[in-house]
Amino acid sequence: STRGTILSEMELQGLIAPPMANGEVVFEAPWQSRVFGMARALCEQGMFTWDEFREQLILQIGTCTDDGGYQYFIHFFDALTFLLEKKQLFSKDELVVLSEQFAARPHGHDHSH
Repeated sequence: STRGTILSEMELQGLIAPPMANGEVVFEAPWQSRVFGMARALCEQGMFTWDEFREQLILQIGTCTDDGGYQYFIHFFDALTFLLEKKQLFSKDELVVLSEQFAARPHGHDHSH
């Protein structure tokens, strides 16, 4: 299926692999799954290629000074926001406002169950 092909091409492996358990990405907070899904959706909409995102994520993780608190999804978010700004899709200020709006939403606001 096309979806399977897209997902296999979008795998992040090695240094840039997300936290996994039993073959699935582990999210510790709702914002992490949202930013992960947002990156995939924006890629699928043609805003950037997954290779461009992967390259930016490698750069973000590469600048990490491991002070004992390696936060994968903070690097993931930083890579996404930097790429969107670099491609002039959003300004840094717009991204800050959007991320604050997402953070302010109550847990479970987008689920009917």
